[in-house]
Amino acid sequence: MTASRKAIYRVFAGLITLAAVCLQYWLLVRGLSGPAAVRLTIRFFSFFTILSNLIAAAALLVPPLWPSSALGSFLARPSVRTGIAGYMVVVGVVYYLLLVGLSERAGLPLIVEHVLHAVTPPLFLLDWLMFVDKRALDWRAGVASLGFPLVYGAYTLAHGATTGWYPYPFLDVETLGYARVALNMVGLITAYLLLVVAMTFIGKRVGRISGGSAAP
Repeated sequence: MTASRKAIYRVFAGLITLAAVCLQYWLLVRGLSGPAAVRLTIRFFSFFTILSNLIAAAALLVPPLWPSSALGSFLARPSVRTGIAGYMVVVGVVYYLLLVGLSERAGLPLIVEHVLHAVTPPLFLLDWLMFVDKRALDWRAGVASLGFPLVYGAYTLAHGATTGWYPYPFLDVETLGYARVALNMVGLITAYLLLVVAMTFIGKRVGRISGGSAAP
């Protein structure tokens, strides 16, 4: 019963997450073609929010639908799911601390934007709280999960240097300069690392008490 409930929840949450990403993309490029569509597509997939939501959607959908696959086994690992949960927490927290109110979107695009920052992160975090075996968490997970943010940061700087476009104001080198942007990136990565370490510590304590996940 617990396995069935977990699978149903993950497919439900994964479909919501994937649908929100797809809808936001369609709203962005509808009616466009050629170079304009290509340029906006590259920019769309240059946002940490979009990439994190896609990773979360994969982590929610692949393990229950294709549990025997190599990707399904990898995404089912407690430490991997903890790292992804950390990405999603950063997505929500950074948005409401630094970005909310800056969006020029309105109507449905704005609603979907809020879904990607205020709905999908709690959905994945709830999955982590209910279904991840906290006893199997690895203290090295925080360091290993830094790979994605580090690669993303390097890509953002390289892409911005060639195009002059940056996805977030706090990463805008042309406005802030490399020193300030580097400081912002170090601060965000450090905060993420501390977050995942704290989640691992709390999760292991909860796991010992509950016998695995936080759910009874």
